Amino acid sequence: MRLVLYQPDIPQNAGTILRLAACTGVGVDVIEPCGFVWSEARIRRAGMDYLEFAAVRLHSSWEAFLAARDPGRLVLATTKGAVSLPEARFEPGDHLILGRESAGVPEEVHAAADLAVKVPMVAGARSLNVAVSAGILLAEGLRQTGGWPG
Repeated sequence: MRLVLYQPDIPQNAGTILRLAACTGVGVDVIEPCGFVWSEARIRRAGMDYLEFAAVRLHSSWEAFLAARDPGRLVLATTKGAVSLPEARFEPGDHLILGRESAGVPEEVHAAADLAVKVPMVAGARSLNVAVSAGILLAEGLRQTGGWPG
């Protein structure tokens, strides 16, 4: 299972997601361009104090990611998801895609997704923070697939 950050806007969220991935042993794919300069120094300042434990792959575009990605389904986290998280079924090779904080993902990413999952929220709530969504989806995916470390 891998986390996929589609053109992240906020370095603090990216840092939080990288820390989550490092602590759970999950790889991360970052699809550029980012809304900030991607550098080890900036990510460390954003809260990632042990970047060396995160398995990160940078991709110059969506197309470059698709060409280089490992086998497995594309699972998109979206408020427009057709499947609510409690009904979603995860597989060990899933790529959990998280969109930009400012704009989500474009239609081509929605169209490529094998599964579009939404986290249930109370009426009137617009969306969760992307790092919180990453944690919720990853925790459920790891629980279902027996992928928790240790």
